[in-house]
Amino acid sequence: MEKTVIYVHGKGGSAAEAQRYRAVFADCRVIGFDYTAQTPWEAEGEFQNYFDALSAGGARVSVIANSIGAFFVMYALHASPIERAYFISPIVDMEKLIGDMMQRAGVSEDELREKREIPAAYGETLSWDYLCAVRAHPIQWTAPTSILYGEKDFLTPCETMSSFARRIGASLTVMKNGEHWFHTPEQLTFLDEWIARESQRCSH
Repeated sequence: MEKTVIYVHGKGGSAAEAQRYRAVFADCRVIGFDYTAQTPWEAEGEFQNYFDALSAGGARVSVIANSIGAFFVMYALHASPIERAYFISPIVDMEKLIGDMMQRAGVSEDELREKREIPAAYGETLSWDYLCAVRAHPIQWTAPTSILYGEKDFLTPCETMSSFARRIGASLTVMKNGEHWFHTPEQLTFLDEWIARESQRCSH
């Protein structure tokens, strides 16, 4: 039976990053998902349709996902038969992250409810609809999962990531002094070694 690995990039990333994982998953078809969704409700339809097309005929599908790409995967594909998930710096508590962003921007919940959208000084737009969608669909993730996390991830505190990993039974690897974005030579080497090790461990 054909095995497929979908790579789902984070914000500012690209489907071309899938190339990094082809050597590790040499016995699989590795595909970068060039999605357009910007919100959870957009991801719900787009991700599900994409997964259904790839898994048609019984193909076994695993996922490698980065940052908000991992959040979209968990939001949209929680009921799909994913064989294995490899998450790199996943967003695992979007409600808390939005709350932190509101606090930094000095925006109250009442104000956001009234205005619906408020541009923040650091380039993000706070959205009432986004917050409501996240609250209405708490993450319920059951696929076998491995998580790579940087100790200095500025988006997700270590205790939040550790608690999430325990709750879903995921293996958690923490890179000392690692960041949310794995981009330095040292960080990328760590990432490569992690996914090679995890893919071997999970295949036995």
